[in-house]
Amino acid sequence: MKSINKLLVTSILMSTLFFSCKDASSEEPAKTPFNLAVAKTEIEAANQQTMDAFAKSDSVAIANMYTEDAKLMFTGMPAASGKAAIQSVFGGIIKSGVTKIELKTSEVWGNEDLLAEEGGVNIYVKDQIVGQEKFIVLWKKVNGQWKVFRDISNSNTPAPPLENK
Repeated sequence: MKSINKLLVTSILMSTLFFSCKDASSEEPAKTPFNLAVAKTEIEAANQQTMDAFAKSDSVAIANMYTEDAKLMFTGMPAASGKAAIQSVFGGIIKSGVTKIELKTSEVWGNEDLLAEEGGVNIYVKDQIVGQEKFIVLWKKVNGQWKVFRDISNSNTPAPPLENK
């Protein structure tokens, strides 16, 4: 009888251990909580990459800061959709003589998947500012990196007065 009790206790103990053990490889790693201040720093770093690419006249690197389905909506032109169109726009801007841009982030809102950035940009030809604009950019997380999803800006310079005819 004692051997049956030992066998029964051993069987129960082994089953409990077997069914209570989890495969650690199947668990997702612990997710770090979203931190908006860190996200803002990441956006500012991405903006620095864009400024560096602009200084090198590299429209391909600029376009690679955007998602595949991005839209670029600048004043005075139709929206450019997709990386090829966005690269073409920036290539044209570079060919027009613009040598540098300065992006300055004011505020960032959002979550771990989508951020909205408000800021300003100074546009240069050589060392002279030729344009000052404000922008709203929506950033989307793609494969662990923030990419521009929507980009809209407009000039701080007032439009010329309409002529009375």
